[in-house]
Amino acid sequence: MPGAGQILVLAGRFDPTCDLVVNELNRRGVPVFRADMADFPLKLTLAASLHGHRWNGTLASDRRTLDLASVRSVYYRRPIRPRLPEGMSAATRKVAETEARLGFGGLLTALPCRWLPPPGKAADAEYKPLQLRVAAQTGLSVPQTLITNDPGAARDFADTVGGPLVYKPFFPVRGTVDGQSAAVYASIVQPGDLPHPDIATTAHLFQEWVPKAHEVRLTAVGTTLFAAEIHAGSEAGHIDWRSDYDSHRYQVCEPPAEVTAGVLRMLGVLGLPYGAFDFVVTPEGDWRFLEVNPSGQYGFIEQATGLPITAAICDYLEGTGP
Repeated sequence: MPGAGQILVLAGRFDPTCDLVVNELNRRGVPVFRADMADFPLKLTLAASLHGHRWNGTLASDRRTLDLASVRSVYYRRPIRPRLPEGMSAATRKVAETEARLGFGGLLTALPCRWLPPPGKAADAEYKPLQLRVAAQTGLSVPQTLITNDPGAARDFADTVGGPLVYKPFFPVRGTVDGQSAAVYASIVQPGDLPHPDIATTAHLFQEWVPKAHEVRLTAVGTTLFAAEIHAGSEAGHIDWRSDYDSHRYQVCEPPAEVTAGVLRMLGVLGLPYGAFDFVVTPEGDWRFLEVNPSGQYGFIEQATGLPITAAICDYLEGTGP
């Protein structure tokens, strides 16, 4: 109910995007209990029992205690998986991790409150093949796409497209190589580069290269949409804007009516109250859907444009927003 109860924030300890939301809720005087699932079971204590159709109990840290019955909403912001006691065998650790996920995580999902986003729905929506099907189903324009581990099929797809392809990973690939941070971004594949034997090693996603006037990050909170053009100022950023944030210029824009309708229908099908959508806008002005991230970053857009995305998220968590 609006105006009553606490907001539970589940996030990693160092999360600037989450900090924006927590700071705004604090400014509004809304009670917040912030925790990271990584602190369970070593620094978080859970005790809950089922009374009738409701779970009652507490979640406690070394400083504060949360009455589970008081939770009105949960901001699920990329929490880290539970950290377990040192010295556990691999087999014991695997069992304990599963029990923590199904017990602690399962109890939280059983609370009768709104989530942004719901963990199960968000996990399902991470699947790119599902996203692309639902986007096409709900009226958004989707590039020609192939998923394969067959090098010959990739070559045939390039022949069908009649031009360069884009390869992109299904999930962000980041890590360190020789002590240096490294990431795999979208890259252009020329037809002459195919077939390539590495394609046979796992599933690969290829799409037709769509000419870009610019790209758009469209952030949806409930039924409120915030759209910003991303104009990349480097060659690498033109291929994948995530590879060169420093070169960008941003500009607030208004999505076409058919894109707005498609985005809202897509959120409805996926069961999501939040989504960070990426589109390519062609030189002719056509919007082509690339992907949606159910817990995507938005702080850099708000900082660059002033779009009130944090306020909309807080409205939703308070129960006052659509």
